[in-house]
Amino acid sequence: MADQQPGHPRKVRTSVKGPLMFSAFWAVVAFLAVVIFASGGSARAPRFDLAFTAAGIAFIVTLVIAAMLSMSHKENAEHLGKGSGVNLSSAPKPSHGFGGPGPQDPASSPDDLENPGDR
Repeated sequence: MADQQPGHPRKVRTSVKGPLMFSAFWAVVAFLAVVIFASGGSARAPRFDLAFTAAGIAFIVTLVIAAMLSMSHKENAEHLGKGSGVNLSSAPKPSHGFGGPGPQDPASSPDDLENPGDR
């Protein structure tokens, strides 16, 4: 909110219109789904009471989720997008002892591993 300037429109993330439209869309979907499926066929009357309840619940839940997600959003620091990165090196990677052959000690030989007490 500190980067807002008077006379300029808000960003999509800080605007209220986006989450409200998102929540309204899912409320309409829930309303239509409940009107169609809760009546139990065309011979019975549509259940508008259940449909409005489902639409209200869907609207509130999606609005709360969108608000929590927008509050938890944090921009990356500027220094993170610069530099060569840590995984771009062409140097051989050291073995950590997880199954791959590591650097060999020139003082040890395969015979030393078989009889460690002979040293």
